[in-house]
Amino acid sequence: MLLNRISLRVATAVGSAAVVAGATFAVSAFADAGGEPDQAVSAMTPDRAADTGKNFFADVDEPSQEELAEQRDKAEKKLDEASSAALASGAGATTEKEKEEEEEEETDEGDSGGSVPDGSPKEIAQSKLGDYGWGQDQFSCLDALWERESGWDPSAENPSSGAYGIPQALPGNKMASAGSDWKTNPATQIEWGLGYIDDRYESPCDAKSFSDSNGHY
Repeated sequence: MLLNRISLRVATAVGSAAVVAGATFAVSAFADAGGEPDQAVSAMTPDRAADTGKNFFADVDEPSQEELAEQRDKAEKKLDEASSAALASGAGATTEKEKEEEEEEETDEGDSGGSVPDGSPKEIAQSKLGDYGWGQDQFSCLDALWERESGWDPSAENPSSGAYGIPQALPGNKMASAGSDWKTNPATQIEWGLGYIDDRYESPCDAKSFSDSNGHY
């Protein structure tokens, strides 16, 4: 037991001597290099700066609330200006397109030479002239005749005679032979009127000539 205690003391003394010798060597080494003893101690101490977590990026100042509001207002203003410009451009293009369409319509009307709209009583009558062997030159006579008689109004009625419809049939129910809808359908009235002219006068121009002379046909 005594031997063990002596061995432990000897080991402790040897370890302490080694630590002192190491420190003495380090100080001597820095002294030989021209350094100060306290630098030797600091060299043996880990760099605390590494543990500070220092940010190596340059600090950026955060904008204030006023600056943020100003930047937002500028962005909104630019967006509004861009939207207004786009709307103005679109409106201008639409207006120009509408103007071109109107000009095209006016040109078409000017070149039609008095052409009649599709589906009108005049168009219906004009399309049926060939059924009776008449040329299109007969339409001007028919147009003048029925314009004077009824104004091409399928509901026109003569208050004194009771003549009715576009051809002014007398009485009006004569047109039932062309269709039961004779009171309201211009096509039915025209069909009957053209047949009447063909049977009695042979052509619209002959019917008009008779009307010009007698005031009726």
